[in-house]
Amino acid sequence: MTTVVGPDFIVIGAPKAGTTALHAALTQHPEVRMSRPKEPKYWLCDDAPPPRYRGPGDAHSVQEWLWRREDYERLFAQPTEGVVQGESTPFYLWHRGAHRRIAENLPDVRLIAVVRDPIDRAYSNWMHLWSDGLEPVADFERAFALQDRRAADGWAPFWRYRDLGRYGAQLAHLHRYVDPERVLVLRYRTIVDEPAAAVDRACRFLGITPGLVDSIPRDNSHPFVQPGWRPRILGPVVRAGATLGQFAPPRVWRRASAPIIAQLTGSAAPHRPLLAPQARERLIPHFAEDIAQLREVTGESFDDWLSTASRGSFSQRTQVTRS
Repeated sequence: MTTVVGPDFIVIGAPKAGTTALHAALTQHPEVRMSRPKEPKYWLCDDAPPPRYRGPGDAHSVQEWLWRREDYERLFAQPTEGVVQGESTPFYLWHRGAHRRIAENLPDVRLIAVVRDPIDRAYSNWMHLWSDGLEPVADFERAFALQDRRAADGWAPFWRYRDLGRYGAQLAHLHRYVDPERVLVLRYRTIVDEPAAAVDRACRFLGITPGLVDSIPRDNSHPFVQPGWRPRILGPVVRAGATLGQFAPPRVWRRASAPIIAQLTGSAAPHRPLLAPQARERLIPHFAEDIAQLREVTGESFDDWLSTASRGSFSQRTQVTRS
């Protein structure tokens, strides 16, 4: 078995579940060195270029994936005694091939999975892409229903609103390759409600000193762009620009797109509307069986995810917690 010079730990998922906030918190710890870039995505590849995804902005995005072994190893090539090195790619939890490759090449690595109510996660995922001008469908449930068609058409993993939230099946598969003792499952609600406790739990799992980081920065929540003339007119401009952006370095497109996205979000609301109870009720059947499987895998109840009550964005929830 060939091992790769890699991290001591990886935050493996899930997207829009607080991984960015946890990554930022761990970056503040003196005994941690997090990778730059934050999401190398190396284990989604197999020492080969990323797939040629065809969703809006996908071809531009994959330019930032590190798929060459030497590029990935360079991120962790200068270890320091007493310091653990990590990276955060939230798609590893979903990607079955990544489970096998990580296990084969990093036999001692520790993995942290952050899980969030899968409906809230999917809604946040959709809102992220919608407010960036990439999601062309203004209705969340309609976009949710398009997942299988989009996957068949070659759209990237971030468009899988349903499948990215099926953590029970994901963890069951991961445990076939990685000892569960080396996998920590953290709940998004713990990160929001008890940030110091969440970080300390991660620190103890990683074998570093707890109590040195007492807060978690806000996650990468986006303001909500209301449907209307802005996304109708500027959304296609953003999507066309992202397509052209694949032919230029990522920093060039980001700089060029900034004024357009600023116009798109110019009248954005600070928070997205809460998802209606009726919508949650329609979506719960997509996840109920997996939530039961997650309980079997972790021994923890997640029955609160079967509620029809939406919990809101990270900033909304932290405001409630602090009040």
